[in-house]
Order: sequence, then C-alpha cells, then structure tokens
Amino acid sequence: MGSQAKRKPRLSHENRILLLALASGAGGVLAAVILLWQGNHEPGTRWSLAFLVVVVWLGFAFAVRSAVVHPLQTLSNMQSALREGDFSFRVRGAKSGDALGELMLEVNTLSEMLREQRLGAMEASALLTTVMTEIDVAVFTFDGEQRLRLLNRAAERLMAQNSERLIGKSAKEIGLLECLEGESARTLEKTFPGGSGRWGFRRSVFRQGGKPHSLVVLADLSRALREEERQAWQRLVRVLGHELNNSLAPICSIAGSLEDIMKREARPSDWEDDLRRGLRVIAERSDALSRFMRDYSRLARLPKPQLRPISMDTLVRTAVGLERRAEVQIVPGPEVTLHVDPDQLQQLIINLIRNAVDASLEGHTPVRIGWSTNGVWLNLFVQDEGQGIANPANLFVPFFTTKPGGSGIGLALSRQIAEGHGGRLALRNRENEKGCEAILELPLS
Repeated sequence: MGSQAKRKPRLSHENRILLLALASGAGGVLAAVILLWQGNHEPGTRWSLAFLVVVVWLGFAFAVRSAVVHPLQTLSNMQSALREGDFSFRVRGAKSGDALGELMLEVNTLSEMLREQRLGAMEASALLTTVMTEIDVAVFTFDGEQRLRLLNRAAERLMAQNSERLIGKSAKEIGLLECLEGESARTLEKTFPGGSGRWGFRRSVFRQGGKPHSLVVLADLSRALREEERQAWQRLVRVLGHELNNSLAPICSIAGSLEDIMKREARPSDWEDDLRRGLRVIAERSDALSRFMRDYSRLARLPKPQLRPISMDTLVRTAVGLERRAEVQIVPGPEVTLHVDPDQLQQLIINLIRNAVDASLEGHTPVRIGWSTNGVWLNLFVQDEGQGIANPANLFVPFFTTKPGGSGIGLALSRQIAEGHGGRLALRNRENEKGCEAILELPLS
C-alpha cells in the first residue's frame, strides 16, 4: 500500500460508558414510544410523554457516565498531586465493601505512607545538613568527572573560598587531585589556603542519580597530634625525673657526707669504711642510672623489622626453652608460617612468658601458651594464674613497673614490636578464672 491507512480515532472511556448506558436503555425507550403512538391518546399527550421518556433516558445515561467518570477523575487528580509532591490530598467517600471504595482506601493509604516517608526524609536531610555544617571536618563530593559538587562549611574555610566559587571546579584546580587517587585512607602532609599540617584522609564512593561520586573527608590531625605529643612529653619527663631523682638524690647526699668527713681534722676511726661504702653506693646508683638510660635508648631506637619466614611453632618452643624458673605448658596450634622479624618477635614472646612466670612463681601455678587462627589473624595467648592486673591504665607506660628491680620497658617494647609487624598486643584479667592473659594478634598475610 502506498500509504498506511489512518487508524480510526478511539472513543474516550467516558464516551464509551455513555454509549453503553444509552444502548442499555434504548430498547425500553423505543418500546415505550411505540406503545404511546399505538395507544388511544391525544397527540399532545403522546408528544409530552415521549419527550419525558427520552429526557429520563438521557438523564440516567449521563448520570451513569458521571458516576463512573467522576471517581476516576478524582483518583487522577490525586495521582497528579502525589506526583507533584502534595501528600495532603485525600479521596472522600472511600469505604470498604466495594471495588472502587477499596481502591480509594489504598490510594489514601499510599498518600499517607508517602507523606510520612517524605517527612522522615526531610528530617534526615535537615539533620545531615546540620551535621555537615557544624562538624569540624572538611567534606567534599566529586562527580565522575572529578568536579566538585558539594562541600561543607569546614571545607570552605579550608579552601578560603565560599561554595559558589568552588562548586564546578575540578579536583586539580582546588588541589585535591591526589585525594581521588591512590589509597582510600592515609595521612597527608599538605598546605591549603586555609591551613596546613597533617591531615587524616578518607575516600569512599557512592552513587547519585545512578552515577558514581566520590566522597572525600579531611580531618586536621595537627591539633590532636600536638596534644598527644605534649602529654607524651609530660609522661616522659615525669618518669625520667622520677628515675633521675631516685639515683641523684642518694648520690648527692652521700657525696655531701663524704665531703664533710674529708673536711674534718679529727676523722673517726672508721672513716675509710664509710668512704668505701659511700663510694660503693655512688657506683651502684650510677650503674643503675646508666642501665636506665641504656634501656630508654633501646626503646627509642627499635629498628625496622627484617621480615623472613619462620614457623610459629619454632618461635614459641624456642622462647619457652629459655625459661628455666618454671614449666610453661604449650597448647599446640595449627601449622603456621609467618613473615616476621624472628629476633624481635621472639623477644616479645620471651617478655610475655617472663611476665607470666613472674606472676605465677609465688603460687607455683602453671603458665600456658598457645595460638590459633581465624583466617585473617594469628592469635597467640599467654595465660597465668597469678594475682591479675591491678592497674591496667599504666601497663604500657614506659618505665612504669611494680616489680622490684624491673625496668618498666618490657611491655612498652613488646607493644612497639607488635605494632611494627602490623599487629596488636593486649593484656587483660581473665574473666572466669584467676590470673592474667596476654593476647598477641598478628596478620597472617
């Protein structure tokens, strides 16, 4: 065919309802009119009755059309209101018991549900906006083309510009390109227009409008690090001062006493013995102070681990074999080969065993050591049945010790070794039994 035949226009739904209503009453109306004209009636009466029948017929037909179309128009208006975001609109006359009433009830329920969801979304959005505005962390959002789409007040201060000037610029233009590349969490040493120092950086990906976006968070670590550094110096000076005073005070006192003895013209008969004892104490305290400084230097200059493969069983059995004061029970674990610094890790295990044995000597209670794995971490435990930990807060404070003659660096050095291998060290009192338990966690890969 040269051209496609045009489709006949379809009647609208309301016109089809009207035609059906007219068709349903047409037979009765026609029969009534025929009976009127065949009956013995005056012409005026015939015309009047025929007109009345036709009017009633048409009236009922249009009433049927209206009864069907009006609720549909109401539902259409409500659907339009929902699309425009107006959830206060309700359909009247909704009731259960008929199909149209059930539909109206469902539409009203849907409107109420959407209204509650919208209210919840608005409250959540308001809360998020408030948090984004008030937090002292710079937050940036970039689209797939690395262009800035959103930032908070802290980010404006960091960039020393308002959001109107920044939004739409590329990450390279505002100096954040390196934040969209490389590791997603790290520490940066960087200078921005609004500040400089060390920054904790995190990046994550989310989708908006079906497209990936990048969320970049920058937290200023300088203030926290300075506070931690200040507290560390205070603790260090306090400990150093305590240890130095413990050695220097008796040295000064004894030196003064010896000087008084040497100034006397008439010296006591045993002055040589006093001199020897005084010099011996000075030598002992000087040696103790020298050992203290040597231990401090050792803690401060722990070398970087030299990794090589070694069996966990070998490490544990070698460390246990060096403890001769008490028997240490080994709870064998799975065969595991770790890439670690054997010397450092063995020193760590030796320290844990020695502490456990020290706690168990008085009561002659057993010490146990063993290990297990969970697929990601190796967990080494050392358990004793001593008195437990009285002051957990000072466990890893350098030079803090409750042992007579202890140096106070064993646990601090052990934790430093564990963290140097990417692991963790913790000590805690056992929950259901007497004593203490040391837990060393090391990554398996």
